[in-house]
Amino acid sequence: MNLKDHIRHIPDFPKPGILFYDIATLLAHPAAWTETVERLANAVLPYKPAKLAGIESRGFLVAAPLALRLGIGFIMMRKRGKLPGKTVSFEYTLEYGTDSIEVQADAVTPGERIVVIDDLLATGGTLAASTELLRRQGGTVAAAACIIELTFLKGRERLDIPVESLIRYDS
Repeated sequence: MNLKDHIRHIPDFPKPGILFYDIATLLAHPAAWTETVERLANAVLPYKPAKLAGIESRGFLVAAPLALRLGIGFIMMRKRGKLPGKTVSFEYTLEYGTDSIEVQADAVTPGERIVVIDDLLATGGTLAASTELLRRQGGTVAAAACIIELTFLKGRERLDIPVESLIRYDS
């Protein structure tokens, strides 16, 4: 099955000049979604994770069923102020300004292996920040995985971990 056939392209979203790769059409197709989860499971399994860390919000849609499929835990990585209880945050630099990402303080057991999951790898900034935050909490980040990688943005180069992607767009 060609998973690219199930990705909708939406021009000028969220702003003019941006081509948005929409996974809603993939999620709506049961056979394609099942195939996606199975391929990601096969890609992630060799890293032997104890937990998957999903990046808000589409990363949740990918990581939660994948963690269930693998029989392992799931960690939510969210923007500041969105998680209940005690949290730990990491601020990082964007092209124009800063952003932050948080995790619940008790989400990571020191030494446990984690794979970070998102729907799409673009410039790699949020994924790199998530990796750093998980490491600061004592996790061993073994790899990252995503459905889509925009290779022309070179996000993989910002990461010091292996990256698995199912679909690549070169332009």
